[in-house]
Amino acid sequence: MRKNLVNVAVVGATGAVGEEMIRTLEQRDFPVGILRPLASGRSAGSEVMFKGDEYTVEELTHDSFEGIDIALFSAGASRSKEFAPSAVEAGAVVVDNSSAFRMSEDVPLVVPEVNPHAIARHNGIIANPNCSTIQMVVALKPLHDAAKIKRIVVSTYQSVSGAGKMAIEELSQQTRDIFGFKPVEPKVYPHQIAFNCLPHIDVFTEDGYTKEEIKMVNETKKIMEDYSIRVAATCVRVPVFFSHSESVNVEFERGLAPERAREILKKAPGVEVVDDPEKNEYPLAVDAAGKDPVYVGRIRRDDTVEHGLALWIVSDNIRKGAALNAVQIAEILLEE
Repeated sequence: MRKNLVNVAVVGATGAVGEEMIRTLEQRDFPVGILRPLASGRSAGSEVMFKGDEYTVEELTHDSFEGIDIALFSAGASRSKEFAPSAVEAGAVVVDNSSAFRMSEDVPLVVPEVNPHAIARHNGIIANPNCSTIQMVVALKPLHDAAKIKRIVVSTYQSVSGAGKMAIEELSQQTRDIFGFKPVEPKVYPHQIAFNCLPHIDVFTEDGYTKEEIKMVNETKKIMEDYSIRVAATCVRVPVFFSHSESVNVEFERGLAPERAREILKKAPGVEVVDDPEKNEYPLAVDAAGKDPVYVGRIRRDDTVEHGLALWIVSDNIRKGAALNAVQIAEILLEE
């Protein structure tokens, strides 16, 4: 890579995550030399803004990565599988936000606050984890280091932005329709999402779990580098525009008092503790939207097991759950 300026391609530049990647590059003053926004043919020709300048979105092809140092992918698994090898062949390092390569043995799955050392093992592709997994492991890794986690039971409350721009518009339109006494027409989701909760994210598998839930199980073990941890997940879509919330129950091998857990988390990178129930202070989705940290609160004992804690974890799924995590990986690549 070049020492001073880095040529960056953003694949899926007109999507919710792609747009946030470009904003994050600007806000963190990433040393971009050339910015090449890429998207499908139907979005090619549109404009994106970066540092006050307009950039024309180019159509994604196998020849799009000439001279590119880092390619940030946010266009879905099928696109990543098709085009990421071309980016690597052209000399770029790919940071991929899709599920395409996450569980590949030769691809690091990285959360910079948790396992930054894994980046050094890349062979051209580094995977960005699932948004709901990222925020959970950022909060749990320092507690795991202190008392070793045996089991995690997590229920997620995931915003519609996790399903992209069309899902955001669907929630907005359905809300308007309901208040206007009009019929609701689900298109993105199988059922009405406005004023509703859907225990269904991604497709169901034969064992009754969804792919989203399986991602949380497998990715957590890989990122934490501990396959002995048992994970049970239930993932729910809720009528919130931005930020995922999670109810997490953790069983440890050793005792860990809530007071000690708070002390640990207050010093943990990327974490902000908001935990004063007497003042009605706890993490809220509306407060986390657009922010970088993973917010943790409602830290209390889980008396159903010998060494248990319950936590409430909230973070912006588009920001830390996708764009910020990818840019942080790119920043570490520069350092190395």
